[in-house]
Amino acid sequence: MFAHVATAALRGVDSHPVRVEVVLASGLPSFTVVGLAEGAVREGRERVTAALRSMGQPLPPRRITVNLAPGDIRKEGTAFDLPIAVGLLAAAGVFPPEALDRTAFLGELSLDGSIRRVRGALSVASSCAAVGIDTLVVPECNAREAAAVGEIEVLGASSLGALCEHLTGACPLIPVRVDPRALLGRRRSSDPDFRDVRGQVLAKRALEVAAAGGHNLLFLGAPGGGKTMLARRLPGILPPPSLPEALEITRVHSVAGRLQPGDSILTRRPFRAPHHTVSNAGLVGGGNPLRPGEISLAHHGVLFLDELPEFRRSALESLRQPLEEGTITLSRARGSLRFPARFVMVAAMNPCPCGYQGDGSDRCVCDPGAVARYRGRVSGPLMDRIDLHVEVPPVRFVDLEARAPGESSAMVAERVAGARAVQTRRYRELPDVYTNAHLSGAALRRLGRPAREVVSLLQHAVDGLGLSARAYHRILRVARTIADLDGSERVREPHVLEAVQYRVMDRRVA
Repeated sequence: MFAHVATAALRGVDSHPVRVEVVLASGLPSFTVVGLAEGAVREGRERVTAALRSMGQPLPPRRITVNLAPGDIRKEGTAFDLPIAVGLLAAAGVFPPEALDRTAFLGELSLDGSIRRVRGALSVASSCAAVGIDTLVVPECNAREAAAVGEIEVLGASSLGALCEHLTGACPLIPVRVDPRALLGRRRSSDPDFRDVRGQVLAKRALEVAAAGGHNLLFLGAPGGGKTMLARRLPGILPPPSLPEALEITRVHSVAGRLQPGDSILTRRPFRAPHHTVSNAGLVGGGNPLRPGEISLAHHGVLFLDELPEFRRSALESLRQPLEEGTITLSRARGSLRFPARFVMVAAMNPCPCGYQGDGSDRCVCDPGAVARYRGRVSGPLMDRIDLHVEVPPVRFVDLEARAPGESSAMVAERVAGARAVQTRRYRELPDVYTNAHLSGAALRRLGRPAREVVSLLQHAVDGLGLSARAYHRILRVARTIADLDGSERVREPHVLEAVQYRVMDRRVA
């Protein structure tokens, strides 16, 4: 007796179709799973056996062989329990084989037959829809997530018994419907608002520029100046994610196991703030099996690195590739995986080891050598990849006591959305370019070229500060964003002057 069931195997944030083949043959009773199955998959034999027994369908005393094809793709996790159990029931004749046509199954089984949630349901739904599968059966708490794809019918099953009643026609399951577009664009009233920030006009302007162009940003200032407070308000002025972006964000968080039961798609841009003791694998991804790290969990959102020089040097240097390419490639002995990692990085650091240099008091006792060593913990190549370096001075008492509130996040977000709309129209013919920060050097020369009268100003800035070619291009990208906020088609002198002032870390330590 033979049956086959469709499912999928996760590999990174993507999934690949898998065919579960089940054979009940004569011979000594046994239960074998083949097809490059890892430990959690092989352990599923005990879960499947107990779940079938609990629903009154014990395994027949046969030689059972389960093959997970193709055999050259590694199978990991517990999501193969349900398709294996369904294949065994089909091979035993509990329901007709045609009930499984163009249907895929995904889920972990409890010993009592209930179906538990799994990781990566959204990725599996996307891959199943791509290969022409019409229906996907997932755990009930994963149904809204999988239904967000919209191109495949999704059924949520709470137990193996309820699924059998559906397959035999006794009690059909009701398809789950989700309208992801209706969920987009909602802002929570509890989001941190710009109006709560007193003073810090230059820092708030830098945040607006960073949001408008997708630029990376560094805050440099003494403790208590509001660096963390400012950084936490950046997601509130970014445009809401588009539907493709929201699906990508959800896929990463689903694979990482960070979605809550019953969630559909994540409609807010993520804000990740790992502690400076985070390991390399925790920051960029790793482990066994390979899982996305903080930079991937910040995909299409914000990664905030507070106390930047305190992070491990090796962890910081591993950020170079994702900051340039928007992806991170993890290579291990068992293979390589690529995770998405396109984020806006906001970093914060003190100006010196004690933190009080330049705060207007005499508390700083750091000599220039100590300051240089402290700042040298962040390498030049990494600093080159940060577009905006901004000093955050202590807040003045008059600003703290000001009664008039500042601009709200909604007002700033409106200007940011206008600049982003200009960039969307400008780069509609360029693949994978959505903001000025994504522009390649060739495209920048063609589309972001400054007016002729400001070329000499740029030359003076590059020669005077000793900027690298990468820093020069980043100044041009920032100037292009400032021009977009200003409604100007050409990059002019005020835009370049403002962009150059955001390079304080390129100046020599006094």
